Amino acid sequence: MKQSTFVKYGLLAFGLVLLTFVIRGSTRLFLGDRTAALLSAPVGVSALLVLVVLFVVAVLSVARIRPIERDIDER
Repeated sequence: MKQSTFVKYGLLAFGLVLLTFVIRGSTRLFLGDRTAALLSAPVGVSALLVLVVLFVVAVLSVARIRPIERDIDER
C-alpha cells in the first residue's frame, strides 16, 4: 500500500466517525435514541473495519513483512 493511500483511508475513517456522530445527533432530534443508534451503527461499523485494516497494514509494516511504499523517492 502506498503512503498516500494509507493517509486517504485514515481520513476516510475519521470522516465516517464524524458522520456517525452527525447521523446519531440529528436523528435523535426527530426519531428517538434507539432509532438513532440503529441508523448510525452501519456507518460506525464501516469506520471500525477501515481502522482495523489500517491497523493490520501498520503492524505488517512495522514487522517489515509488507512495508508501506513511499510516494516520493528519498535521496
